Amino acid sequence: MIRFYCEHCAHKISVRDTDIGKQGKCSKCGSVIVVPTESTVIEFNCEYCDRKISTPKSHAGKKAVCPKCNNTFIIPVILAPGSDANQDYSGDLMPRTTDSSHGLTLIDVPDEYKLKEEPTVQSNISEQAIDHQQEYQEDSKVEETEYAKQRKLPWMIDIFLYPTSKGGLLTLTTFILLKLFTDIATVMLMCCVFGGILSLIIRVVLVWSYMCWYFSECIRDSADGGLRAPDIAGTMPGLGDMFWHWARFFACFAIFLGPVVFYRGYTYFNNVEVNNTIFLSLLAFGVFFFPMNILAVVMFDSVNGMNPILVIRSIISTFLQYCGLFILFYGLSILFNIMLGMVLKILSLTQILSRGFFAYILFNLLMAYALLVAGHLLGRFYWRYEGKLNWEV
Repeated sequence: MIRFYCEHCAHKISVRDTDIGKQGKCSKCGSVIVVPTESTVIEFNCEYCDRKISTPKSHAGKKAVCPKCNNTFIIPVILAPGSDANQDYSGDLMPRTTDSSHGLTLIDVPDEYKLKEEPTVQSNISEQAIDHQQEYQEDSKVEETEYAKQRKLPWMIDIFLYPTSKGGLLTLTTFILLKLFTDIATVMLMCCVFGGILSLIIRVVLVWSYMCWYFSECIRDSADGGLRAPDIAGTMPGLGDMFWHWARFFACFAIFLGPVVFYRGYTYFNNVEVNNTIFLSLLAFGVFFFPMNILAVVMFDSVNGMNPILVIRSIISTFLQYCGLFILFYGLSILFNIMLGMVLKILSLTQILSRGFFAYILFNLLMAYALLVAGHLLGRFYWRYEGKLNWEV
């Protein structure tokens, strides 16, 4: 993974190694950026409270204040992920001294917002970034604290507003249109010999791959502190990349929920009585481990997140908090099902001739809306308990 900061708004960005040199738009400010050839972010733990901290590599050797325990320490010299081990970073360092004349370097602030006494270097920083330099220098709060103050409503209400951003509404609209298109295509393809297979491929590639990709983006953005669905205009990957997002989610489902689905299908088709102990055990195993597994797969951007040792260890380290996430994650599904049932009942009592179409749109809209809120819950869980999880992502 390549990790770097947007040079316009200081938003931390993570992309694949294969995206080096590509252009894209920052999901926070929308500015056009170019992916650097190597990561410019180093990560380490606070020596006092073990809080995981990330900062530009050019800040190595400087004094900093921990955003959690407020203790002052020296940022260690650590190679950025994916950087050249032989590269000389000595030019980026300041003398290791406790003299207060150097001041404190803010954590998680990119290179362009350096302190005034630092040497001026040639860069391609935009005028907008330079104009906001003083603002960042005077601000004593780190990004994490600023995010925590942005909620204007109680969090139990505010989380349901997560998809109401421009990016979220655009995604919901795109999903409904894609779903409608694929359903129409399915009906038309049924007259073909391989119509069922073709319609399934279209659904997976166009609809569910797209939603799985955006669901992952919601988790990552929320894990960075985001409170509203990210704007993905101009940053959509190719169909191949989106398909692999779906494939990873399908693998998660197959491993954790597949056993209970297989057992129920086996008993149904073979006319065998269901053993409630076996059925409930498989169901409990699947639904309990599934949320943490999804979060790990997204944050590691790899099937390595399905490592059972990693998942079990993470749940143990955050057991009480994870139980709360578990209740919210599945309680959300129950709530949206209740809402859907109530609205459909109201529609059934009306004389609207096209109520079937409205029910179809409403069902898909609520399903996609709940998916985005669920992604936000998972991402915020990582944001809040990143130190306890202690994942090297």
